[in-house]
Amino acid sequence: MADHICFIVPPHLLEAMAESDNAEARHLAATTLAHGEKVHKDRHDYFSAKAARGHPGHHAPSVQPPPSIVPNILLEHISKAEDVDDEVKESAARSLALSQQIRDQRSAALAPEAAARGGDAVEHFHRGVYDMETKGSPEPDSTWDLLPGKPVRLEGQPATKDKDVNQAYDSCLKVLQFYKQFFDYDSLDNHNMPIASTVHFAKNFGNAFWLSEKKQMVYGDGDKFIHNFTTCIDVIGHEMTHAVTEFNSALQYVGESGALNEHVSDVFGIMVKQMVENETAEKADWLIGEGCLLPGIKGVALRNMKQPGTAYNDAIFGPDIQPANYKDIPAVTKKYQGVITRDSGGVHIFSGIPNRAFALCAIAFGGYSWEKAGKVWWVTVTTHRIPPTCKFIQFADVTVDVAEELFGDDAAKIVRAAWNEVGVVRKH
Repeated sequence: MADHICFIVPPHLLEAMAESDNAEARHLAATTLAHGEKVHKDRHDYFSAKAARGHPGHHAPSVQPPPSIVPNILLEHISKAEDVDDEVKESAARSLALSQQIRDQRSAALAPEAAARGGDAVEHFHRGVYDMETKGSPEPDSTWDLLPGKPVRLEGQPATKDKDVNQAYDSCLKVLQFYKQFFDYDSLDNHNMPIASTVHFAKNFGNAFWLSEKKQMVYGDGDKFIHNFTTCIDVIGHEMTHAVTEFNSALQYVGESGALNEHVSDVFGIMVKQMVENETAEKADWLIGEGCLLPGIKGVALRNMKQPGTAYNDAIFGPDIQPANYKDIPAVTKKYQGVITRDSGGVHIFSGIPNRAFALCAIAFGGYSWEKAGKVWWVTVTTHRIPPTCKFIQFADVTVDVAEELFGDDAAKIVRAAWNEVGVVRKH
C-alpha cells in the first residue's frame, strides 16, 4: 500500500485532475504527484517509528529525535543577520545553545520534558522563510536536495517585495500565537522549536505540506486551478498541526488512526481561521482551503467540516467523496476502493466523519470553538490517552470523558450526541 505524507490537496483530488480532459490540469497534477512520491512514506514511517519506540503515556518514555538541520540553519542565520535587531539575535543564539543542550540531554536518554525546561527562557518565536525560486524539475530527487532554499526573511527582518514570503512569515506567527494564547503551548513541540518555511517550491507544484523529516513547511505555487496556499491560514494551521500531533499522540497515518490524524489538523486549522476572522462556531463557514480553489472551479473549498461531501463537484476535480456518517464507510469503500487504498486507507476521505462531529459539538457548545470543544480535543490529543492505532470510537470515548472532567455531565452529553449524530456510537 502506498502511504502518503499529508498534502493539503489530497491525492484523490490530484488523481482526478490527472485524468481530466484539461491538459493544464493534467500537467499540474502529474508534477505534483511526482513530487508526492518522493515523500509519501515520510509521515507513515515517522509515526510508525514513534509508535514502535513508544510515546509518553502508553509505553516507556520516548527519546524524541533531535531537531533537524533546517531549524538549526534558521537560528544560525538569524543570529548572524546584519538587519536583525540585537535582542532577536541574542534570543536566537540562546535558542541554538538550548537546542544543543536538549539534544545532549536526550542523547543521554533523559526525559524530554525535563530536558526541555533547562536553560534560559526564550522570548521570541523563531521563523525563517526560504525561497526555492521554483527551482527544480518534475523529477523530485534533485529538487529535494535544494531544500530549504535561499533565506529571504528571518525573524526580525522587514517585509520583502514577495507577498508569498510575507504571508508565510506572518501566517506562521498567527498559528504559533494561537497555540500560545489558548493552550499555553510554545511553538509546535512546546519547547519553542524554530519554524522554517520554503516558498516557490519546484515548478508547477500544486500543494503545501509539513515535511516531518526536515521540520519545515513547504509551499508550491500551484497553477490556474489550485493556488494561494500561503494566503489560507487554515491550510497553514492544518499542516503545522501535524507537527503538534507528532510530538504528542503519534497517531499512525493509516486507516482510522490516520483519518484522526488528518481530523486533528483540520480541527486546529479551522480554529486558527476562526480566530483570525473572529468568528463564533455558529457563524463560521467551517470550510478548509476555501481560498485555494481559483475561479472556474465548481466548489467552495477543499473540505467542508460541517457538511462533508459538499466541498466541490467539478469536471476537473471530480466529486467530493467524503462521507458524513460512519455507516456510509462500507459503501464509499466499495465504490472507491482503489482511491482509498492509495490514500492510506482513506485518511483524507474518512476524516470528514470526526470533522463533522467536532463542528456539531462546537456549535452546540456555542461561543468560540476553542473555548470548550477545542479544549476537549486539545486534552484528548496531548495527554496521552489515545493509542497510536486509535479508532474513531476510542477517540470519541476519550473526548466524552474529557468533556465531563473539564465542563461536567451536560458537556459530556453534548459531545456524545455529536458523535452519535455521525454514526460513531458506543455498542453495549
